[in-house]
Parts: sequence; structure tokens; C-alpha cells
Amino acid sequence: MKVTALLIFCSVLILGSLEKPLFPEQEKDPQFWNAWAQRTLKIALTRQSLNRNRAKNLILFLGDGMGVPTVTAARILKGQLNGQSGEETVLEMDKFPFVSLAKTYNTNAQVPDSAGTATAYLCGVKANEGTVGVSAAAVRSQCNTTQGNEVTSILQWAKDAGKSVGIVTTTRVNHATPSAAYAHNAPEALQAGCKDIARQLFENIPNIDVVMGGGRKYMFPKNESDIEYPNVAKHSGTRKDGRNLVQEWTDKMQNKKGYYVWNKNQLLSLNPNNVEYLLGLFEPGDLTYDLERNKETDPSLTEMVDVAIKILRKNPNGFYLLVEGGRIDHGHHEGKAKQALHEAVEMDRAIGRADLLTSAHDTLTVVTADHSHVFSFGGYTSRGNTIFGM
Repeated sequence: MKVTALLIFCSVLILGSLEKPLFPEQEKDPQFWNAWAQRTLKIALTRQSLNRNRAKNLILFLGDGMGVPTVTAARILKGQLNGQSGEETVLEMDKFPFVSLAKTYNTNAQVPDSAGTATAYLCGVKANEGTVGVSAAAVRSQCNTTQGNEVTSILQWAKDAGKSVGIVTTTRVNHATPSAAYAHNAPEALQAGCKDIARQLFENIPNIDVVMGGGRKYMFPKNESDIEYPNVAKHSGTRKDGRNLVQEWTDKMQNKKGYYVWNKNQLLSLNPNNVEYLLGLFEPGDLTYDLERNKETDPSLTEMVDVAIKILRKNPNGFYLLVEGGRIDHGHHEGKAKQALHEAVEMDRAIGRADLLTSAHDTLTVVTADHSHVFSFGGYTSRGNTIFGM
């Protein structure tokens, strides 16, 4: 009797799942797909010619480790977060008129890292893995190979052209991707006399207009307590030279409408019209994953981008802004697909916000990745299956 009951129960479940529609009813009609195709063609044909305007502003969105499988999975996740099956969703980056593929490798590595690739896309020069802002003549861990092999970045070029410049990242501001914008280093060579990257942030390109991300502990003297985590030793300052780089920056900017903030409330309380320079360091190390973020105290990537653009766009000469969704990479490194994909969805929100604050008439926005990850999904999965499911 028990076996019979179990079989009946299972058959009910199977029949129930078969009756449940896997896709919207309208998709059964061929006209639905034909109409969609016609709309797509019409949009393409209305672009009479390429936008040949000279871009006054440039925004580069870099999804660290955001390869094609990650983009696809993030697209599905975004839709599922909005109550859809997900596959039909359109990301903000999907709306761009042009798409291309890029090869990624370092001069000495088949599979690239974020430092050498950052040097490539920010400075236009391929480099060795683990090096930032230097040519391939510089060797990792050998400080004496840095001098004379420095290369400059688009952030420097924009500054020289009279534009405002900014860096926004979800990692620490002295991590691989942002550091290639301002630093020249073969990391792990400090003992040989190289300046650490945190120092270079403030000394190599004076007066970067906006810098936001994590990395507070690298700016304060060793063992100095962190303002947000005063009783947590691992978050205390790390500088062995005794310098307080934040205080030095604040002193220099006190008469230049410069502000230092370390939490969401301080950031969103600012009036961008009254801010010329902004330094925001919201965590001792990297920012927390968006899924774990304290939404009361920690700003999202979208919120940081919003403030950054409102400050930078005041310059009549235009601006350059580097935005990194850096923890996509960290999630994949740690085997945490859920964290990585939510980070990618948040970066897509930031792309949408940037689009609302700018115009294609004078702003060029590029979205790219520096490398991919060993991440994939497959199988004959039903439409609408949770992207995190079996």
C-alpha cells in the first residue's frame, strides 16, 4: 500500500510539472518572433551612420574576470531577480550598438592576470604578468627593471588634456586593475626600493579628481586602528613608513573643495556641485560582496558611479572614468558563482545609471573584461531553471 501511494504521488508531481508552462504562451505564435525580428532590424536600420562625433567623455567599465559564460549567466540571473525566467532578459550592456571579441594574454603568459591585462587596455602596451604600468622589459619582483620602462595610461593622457579623471572600484584602490592607471611597478619588489602602489596613487598623478573603492588599511600607519573596525587587528593600518596618506591628502585638498568619506551616508550627503575632489575608502581591504553589503552603511557600485559622474561632468573639457566590477573575479576565484554573478548584475546596474547620466552624443562608454574564468553551465535544462540550480 505504501509503495502504491508513493507511485501515485510521484505521478501527480510529474503530471503537474508537465502541465506547468515552461515559457510564455505568446512564444508559441511564429508572429511573435517575426515581429521581434522586425523591431530589431528597424532599430539597426535607423542608425543611418556611425556616430562620428568626437567623444568628450569616456567611461570604461571593466568586469574583472567577466568572460562570456559569466555574462550569459548574469543575464539570466538579472531576469530571474525580476521574476522572469531569465533567458529572454536584456542586460544594459546588451543594448550597446557594437560588440567585439578580444584576445587576452600576457607577453610571458598564455593565461593572463589582471595586472598585465590592465597595462594592456589602459596603457596600450602588452606586459608581463604581475606588472602594472611598465613595458615587458620590466620583470616582476625586480625593482631595478622598472626605471626607464614606465608607460603612461589613458588616465594620464586625459588629465594632460585638461579633463577630469576618476577611478571607481569594488576592490581596494591599489589593486591590479586601478593601479595600472597611475602606478609603475613590478610588485613584490618593495624591499628593493620601489614605492608601494598606495603612495603612487597620491604621488604619480597629482590630484586625481575622484577615487572610490576599498583599501583604507594601506593608507594608515602600521597598527593604527581602523575607524570602522577599531577592535579588529587585521583591519588596522599596514604602513611601515608611519605615513598617514589620507591625512596628507586631506591637508592638501582642504582649500580645493576636496572631501574624504568612508561610509555611504557621508558619500550620499555630499552635493556634487560643491565637490571638486573626492577620496572615498569604504573598507580596510576590498569592498564586501554586494550580496553581503550592509546597505545602510556601504555604498553600491551604482551609487559610487552616480556620484562620480556628477562630480566629473562639471568639467567643460570632459572626463575619463574607470569603473571596475572587481569582485566578479574574486567570486570566481573562490568558487562562489552566486557572489560572482550578483557582482556582475550590480555592474550592469551601474552601466544603466551611467547611461542615464550621460549622452551618446558626447560620451563613449566601453564595457569589457580583462580575462575569463573556468566557469560554465550546461545540460538540457528546462527554461527558467534557477541559474544556481542543478
